[in-house]
Amino acid sequence: MPKHVEQRIVPFSTSQLYALVADVGAYPRFLPWCVGARVRKNDGREMVADLTIGFKVFRETFTSRVTLNPPEGENGPCSILVSYENGPFKYLKNSWMFAPQEQGSAVDFFVDFEFRNIVLQKAIGAVFGEAVHVMVGAFLKRAAKVYGEVKPGSICE
Repeated sequence: MPKHVEQRIVPFSTSQLYALVADVGAYPRFLPWCVGARVRKNDGREMVADLTIGFKVFRETFTSRVTLNPPEGENGPCSILVSYENGPFKYLKNSWMFAPQEQGSAVDFFVDFEFRNIVLQKAIGAVFGEAVHVMVGAFLKRAAKVYGEVKPGSICE
């Protein structure tokens, strides 16, 4: 079903990007369609979180188990891996991988999912590619806000 892979080089360190994506509780403040977030457990290596997404007339909450692989040092490679636990999906696979680059970091984002509700699946499927691109962009805009603006013409724009 809908699958999206996005790779970018961005002018932020891996530790900055990792901290931003791992801060699930902040998602409703900047992530489009995320209307609620609750972290049930976070021991620094594993997190269990509920996210509520709202899209048009649809509102769904799902639970994920998040494996946190933090960077060693300021700019070491790191990843965040999401496995689906409960909610409106048949399945959900999601990962963020960050690798240091001379100009900042390489971001490798992957998401693949299918909703159980065929109406919701068709509604999301129609705009999925653009929606995921907007969501990845929201993380990068958040990074610029938290860590400093990116200059016009940069690789992050």
